[in-house]
Amino acid sequence: MDRFQEMRAFVAVVDAGSFVRGADALGVSKTAVSRLVGELEARLGTRLLHRTTRRLSLTPEGEVFHARCRQLLDDVDEAEAELTAQSGEAIGQLRVNVPVTFGLMHLAPLWPAFMTVHPRVSLDVTLSDRVVDLVDEGYDLAVRIARLQSSSLVSRRLTSTRLILCASPDYLRQHGTPAHPSELAGHAVIAYTLLATGEQWTFEGPHGPVSVKVRPRMRTNSGDTCCAAAVQHQGIVLQPSFLVGAHLASGALVELLPEYRSIELGVYAVYPTRTHLTPKVRALVDFLVDAFRMRAWPA
Repeated sequence: MDRFQEMRAFVAVVDAGSFVRGADALGVSKTAVSRLVGELEARLGTRLLHRTTRRLSLTPEGEVFHARCRQLLDDVDEAEAELTAQSGEAIGQLRVNVPVTFGLMHLAPLWPAFMTVHPRVSLDVTLSDRVVDLVDEGYDLAVRIARLQSSSLVSRRLTSTRLILCASPDYLRQHGTPAHPSELAGHAVIAYTLLATGEQWTFEGPHGPVSVKVRPRMRTNSGDTCCAAAVQHQGIVLQPSFLVGAHLASGALVELLPEYRSIELGVYAVYPTRTHLTPKVRALVDFLVDAFRMRAWPA
């Protein structure tokens, strides 16, 4: 049996967390993947995976072997990409990391179009709000929403979004509309726990910067949850325009204190610094830039 196939099956199972999902990632049957991993363990004479009915975990030997296999497979993919770079054809697997909500709302509809245009590229898209290490974790590209600091990564700006203060009309009828950011301290607030400034909300007003310490009624690490609570009249949120834009357009939420603007963030495609950018990464970056030339949310 081809050792390369065995390694690919083993890595796919580990990365996916199960034989079923690993088989799906490879486009083969669970039986085939189980056989490949079993033959690999038999040939090596050691157990690589602990198997239970509920989860898989690596043995100490499996951890070492997985790291080596991952590096070997990445090297093979890179070698193939370098060979195809001269022709300029996008080919091979692209591992992409994107934020959860933005990924679901604004990127998920784009992947089918990209795959149609580039049929020889396969996508492995991970949704996570954690800032991943692209090099150590083997990602080709990530989409990040941030004020980017200088780093060893290359970035391409796709668009921008700003944080908008908003609440439902019913909430405002019951509790009043704040006339100044300082009044937010007396309102029910739904706070996003991953906000860089924490519970110190900052704004740029007509007479300079204003900062207020809010007292959240609810805290969550999910922007979708913040919006759901706000739409159901539970409080005031400070969320990005790409997320609340549709609610503002429908009237479910209304913007508060528009003369006090909060943080603006860039939406970037970031990828490791390389002397020669592979065609598959260049193709995806160019595709995303074109896709976001027209924004669908408030400026």
